[in-house]
Amino acid sequence: MDIRVKFLGAAGSVTGSKFLLEIDEYKLLIDCGLFQGLKELRLRNWNELPVKPDSIDAVILTHAHIDHSGYLPMLFKNGYGGKVYCTEPTGQLLEILLTDSAKLQEEEAAFANKKGYSKHNPAKPLYTVKDAESVFPGIETHLIDKAFQLNDHISVRFFHAGHILGAASAEVSVKTSQGNKLLVFSGDLGMDDNPLHLSPDKPQKADILFLESTYGNRLHREQNIEDEFIQLLHECDDRGGCLVIPAFSLGRTQLILYYLWKIFQNMKSRPVYVDSPMAISVTSLYKQFENYHRLQSKDDFGHHIFDASFVHYVTKQEQSRMLNTLKNHAIILSASGMATGGRILHHLYHRLPNERDTILFTGFQAEGSRGRALVEGEKQVKIFGEEVSVHARIATLYGLSAHADQQQLLEWVEDIKDSPKRTFLIHGEKDGMIALKQKLEAKNWNITIPEYLESFTLFDHV
Repeated sequence: MDIRVKFLGAAGSVTGSKFLLEIDEYKLLIDCGLFQGLKELRLRNWNELPVKPDSIDAVILTHAHIDHSGYLPMLFKNGYGGKVYCTEPTGQLLEILLTDSAKLQEEEAAFANKKGYSKHNPAKPLYTVKDAESVFPGIETHLIDKAFQLNDHISVRFFHAGHILGAASAEVSVKTSQGNKLLVFSGDLGMDDNPLHLSPDKPQKADILFLESTYGNRLHREQNIEDEFIQLLHECDDRGGCLVIPAFSLGRTQLILYYLWKIFQNMKSRPVYVDSPMAISVTSLYKQFENYHRLQSKDDFGHHIFDASFVHYVTKQEQSRMLNTLKNHAIILSASGMATGGRILHHLYHRLPNERDTILFTGFQAEGSRGRALVEGEKQVKIFGEEVSVHARIATLYGLSAHADQQQLLEWVEDIKDSPKRTFLIHGEKDGMIALKQKLEAKNWNITIPEYLESFTLFDHV
């Protein structure tokens, strides 16, 4: 038996996670994400996949974020007819996120055609809502920490990754003539002390390890999130404007609501507008899947905090547009978190030129994203084909990150008694991967930083 891997994404970049395992003739795709950020990366979404979709036997999905799941509609559209295996919450989240992703693409293409700013005539979405819906019958969910068989030789087990609701690491066990070989894919790992999501479970063994490295060169500084948030609110009041928070609909929005609930126990609340239909749908799932997060219904800070009186869910576009008339003492939460699409673009279009308003970013901003440009101090950004001047205050609050930092990544692997035969660093930018590589090599680990489309033989004749 031969076992090989080909890196179809998240190699040398943070997005587009796709890893093709070939176990003899059996092809197993781990994650199926869209590329985001830099234009040169986004263009890869339009390229033909280097493997024929109808030759893939199964897809394993670590979690529902679009950079891990967003290419699924293209995979099915181009001939894939197998199953997508994931945890129960991920299965339900996929229906929400993929539909939303398709709607956004359809809306952006229609808007580009209306305004005439696309280089393509006509502009077209990468995929449609109908394409997204073709994925759903193929989703098969499995319980966390309970192994299931793909065939006589391959089994898979999901275990908690702590990143977002339903997020998992995946252990692929391959039965060979030399015993079982364990291939462990970390997926995206969360922080141990996240008040909302469970801590990541640590692997005990891995023959081959695929380790994310988003924050491979960073340490989350010690900070009191509540105190910093309160200070930001006071500063926003002093400026006389509104606080606008680009936030991912899944995980980040709920975490911000959690902190605002705690803060408003001891200070006067102000209206919080959740302007993301997807975030509203996602929030309801926290009530359904209590085993995947820390907010229990019986606790003071249970999931009923999402129904607080100060929270207003904005469902219709007309209501969203009305938020542009708000002058002060209001908080607007809208997706996407990196300002790459969604309703947040309309808010930034109207708010960035206003020096009274504050735009608060609360997590990692990928290279090439509008969020990255704003955090790095750009004075103009392009939105809807127009250059928009930046006069609003740009603030950051990094303690809300959904990713483990360098130290937590090192702690996650500390229970692996025998070092893996090989460890691949994935899902990171160059500096982060190099820094983490040096730390792991100090433990005498064999570390590889793969390139996009690079292939490796993991085991041969086993």
